[in-house]
Amino acid sequence: MAMTQSDQSAANMRRAIIVLACAGVILLVGNGIRTSFGLFLVPMTTDLGWSRESYSLALAIQNIMWGLSQPIAGAYADKFGDRKVIAVSIGLYAAGLLLIAHTSDPLDFAVNGGVLIGIAMSGTGIPIMLSVVGRSAPESRRSLFLGVAGAAGALGQATVVHGAQFLLHNGGWSLAMVVLAAASAALIPLAAAFAGRMHEKAGAAEESAPGARAMAPPPEEPSMARAIRAAGRNDGFWYLNGGFFVCGFHVIFIQTHLPAYIGDAGLGSNLAAVSISVIAIGNILGSIIAGMLGERYRKRTVLSGLYLGRAVIIAVFVLSPVSEVSVIVFSFMIGLVWLSTVPLTTALVAQLFGIRYLATLFGLVFVGHQLGSFLGAWLGGYVYDATGSYDIVWWVAVALGVVAAVLHWPIREPRPRLRFATAQA
Repeated sequence: MAMTQSDQSAANMRRAIIVLACAGVILLVGNGIRTSFGLFLVPMTTDLGWSRESYSLALAIQNIMWGLSQPIAGAYADKFGDRKVIAVSIGLYAAGLLLIAHTSDPLDFAVNGGVLIGIAMSGTGIPIMLSVVGRSAPESRRSLFLGVAGAAGALGQATVVHGAQFLLHNGGWSLAMVVLAAASAALIPLAAAFAGRMHEKAGAAEESAPGARAMAPPPEEPSMARAIRAAGRNDGFWYLNGGFFVCGFHVIFIQTHLPAYIGDAGLGSNLAAVSISVIAIGNILGSIIAGMLGERYRKRTVLSGLYLGRAVIIAVFVLSPVSEVSVIVFSFMIGLVWLSTVPLTTALVAQLFGIRYLATLFGLVFVGHQLGSFLGAWLGGYVYDATGSYDIVWWVAVALGVVAAVLHWPIREPRPRLRFATAQA
């Protein structure tokens, strides 16, 4: 018996929820481990006699490799399916962490923690996972689904970081890396939940949305090359790249150097772990709120507000005396605007260009994010070693927040169903 439209809609929704759940677990563990690297800066550099710049450079390489490999991973997933990309990337992630556990040389750390894990993140991180969730979610609920997925990554930051801190205190950084590698490897079976060729069903959930049959489909299905060319000719694509550069700078600078900044103020490593966790708690709330706002208001407007909010929050923190209270308040406030930009940026890419090549196009936008991440991670270590302070970088972060707020304002945001045809025009 043929399925009714109602049955098909229910089946699509169940599948979307399963995809969201599996992607959320991968994001929880993967993002939790990634955001824990800042806790290892002082223990590893002290134990191994490295400079902060050498450690920061490895994380900068990690982020730039993530950015450069992300469009490749996205294109492969769009063409052949997500399952293999995600499974192989999880395995590389686990291998990289295991190799870090036995490192003693900055070059080894740069190769294993920088290059290998950076490549692995292209198939386990936010761009791929949000693309998978975005393709499976009904269009009417896409912003909310993406916000929930982003919140899952934030939950990992809130929980895994405390496990990493516990391992650091009780077994040292090497044992901590071994345990984190095992946790990563345990995620591999979840890749089976993703379809080998998700794009063949990419429009199913969208077509089941209320009123979908009344809307005309795009005039023709674009090729990947044609979609990329259309994106390159769209001003909004480049504005999103510029804004995402700032996002990467903020997130990786704070994530990498805030624990050391707190330690330099004499407030202890436990507060550093708590601060990262509080950022995550704020991020859970902020991601969901941003997803809801993205359904009610123009996404470009919400994004401009988020970046301007970052600039104000960072400026107030730098001008305030460093204390436990100021650190906790800053952590929560910056958490509200932390990765809430990512679901909105993903949804805006989908709105501008459609979901057929979402992983590829969002991967290209993500290159801008990772260029900013490289600069944020490396510049923090370089400036600290040169001046003994992070003050210059904090104020650079404030200025960049204002720039990003301005960049998003002129983006021409089409109605959802104009998508690719509007992007071409």
